[in-house]
Amino acid sequence: MKSKTSSVKKFRLQRRLNTDLPGLGKPGALDRRPYGPGQHGQGRKKPSEYSLRLQEKQKLIAHYGITERQLQRFVRDSNRAGLNWVSELSRRLEMRLDNLVFRFQFAPSVIAARQMILHGHVLVNGRKCRIGSRVLNAGDEVSLAEASREHQNFVQCQSSPRLDLPAFLEKKEPFSGKIISDPTTEDIPFNYNDRLIAEYYATRGRK
Repeated sequence: MKSKTSSVKKFRLQRRLNTDLPGLGKPGALDRRPYGPGQHGQGRKKPSEYSLRLQEKQKLIAHYGITERQLQRFVRDSNRAGLNWVSELSRRLEMRLDNLVFRFQFAPSVIAARQMILHGHVLVNGRKCRIGSRVLNAGDEVSLAEASREHQNFVQCQSSPRLDLPAFLEKKEPFSGKIISDPTTEDIPFNYNDRLIAEYYATRGRK
């Protein structure tokens, strides 16, 4: 029952944000009902500028499976990098280990990927890593431990991967891959407007 309830919540969240969020691992939320959930989902007023900015932030939180505080830390660290902070934010989020395990098609969702990492199924450059939030770099390799290559999440993804492999990643074997370049904002796999994120945090100030 818990699994069914969780699935319903994921569908409702995607409908509320009017965006298919692959990281949730539940496709098809907008196929039959491309409008918000609830009795008045089809008749809601046009969202305000603030609502649009807030929704864009909520997309990042939902897709990458992070908390508000974690996103704030990513924004702060991206701002301190001395680059275009919005582009840097995109890079850091895509380079999280849990997201990379998902994008390498080793797990059906970001949350499933995080569980695999926590349980010791994932290697970074040949060494076990249990930190899903670790941000990797171009040149790093991600693989499954030999004893984990029959894991149900991995087997499920091989038959029906949620997303195609992005251009910044390269598969060496079905259970091993390498980061060949830095991802960009265009690599975020859902309808995303980085301008709205910049405007959202501009009204609050970045720390």
